[in-house]
Amino acid sequence: MQAVVLAAGQGTRLRPLTEDKPKGLVEVDGRPILTHCFENLEALDAEELIVVVGYRADDIIEHYGEEFRGIPITYTTQEEQLGLADALNTVEAHVDGEFMLMLGDNVFEANLEDVVRRQRENRVDAAFLVEEVSYDEASRYGVCDTNGYGEITDVIEKPDDPPSNLVMTGFYTFSPAIFNATRLVEPSDRGEYELSDAIDLLIRSGRTIDAIGLEGWRIDVGYPEDRDEAERRLQAVAGTETPAEAAQGKNGD
Repeated sequence: MQAVVLAAGQGTRLRPLTEDKPKGLVEVDGRPILTHCFENLEALDAEELIVVVGYRADDIIEHYGEEFRGIPITYTTQEEQLGLADALNTVEAHVDGEFMLMLGDNVFEANLEDVVRRQRENRVDAAFLVEEVSYDEASRYGVCDTNGYGEITDVIEKPDDPPSNLVMTGFYTFSPAIFNATRLVEPSDRGEYELSDAIDLLIRSGRTIDAIGLEGWRIDVGYPEDRDEAERRLQAVAGTETPAEAAQGKNGD
């Protein structure tokens, strides 16, 4: 399966870490965020990486070149940061069949393979990881509204008043049907073409959508403190943090 990675954003909330580099090259535990993404996708047997670049694109292209550990890389360019659906439209000509999609500012230690397995076995039009967060935090993400049976009936991007605390985590699989939806998306109130609106169009058209609960953890590296938390967790997984660091993270200090 091919893998698309969205890495065109400026990362303004990550400043000063992004003053001299794109967000994808900000280091977490000694490696760029994009390297963590690529390693996840390598473990899922990605046959090609299609990376959408924009802000400081040349920095990313120069850093990774034409391949990552033998996996070929194709680059597309999002000229203006007009939302994730707009970014996804730039890869349509390069995608052949079902594919994985990862947002290039997330660090995962999670059950990504369950999403890929669901896509391959059930031939759904979309599958994605979801997790429950606090309602305050939910307003940062695409929020899933559900009915009495627990089925996702609506997806709303960054709502001021979230209808639930179930959010999309930044890892998806799609059939090519998603491109029919992304081309139909209208700009949101934020002036962006939202991926959540495209997924909502799939839901409303009766397409098969599966949501898989997150097992493990992920960090959306949106702010400097998120980078620090992702680094602490990776070091804990690797067993390299000191007892004092572990205690500090456990206590939430």
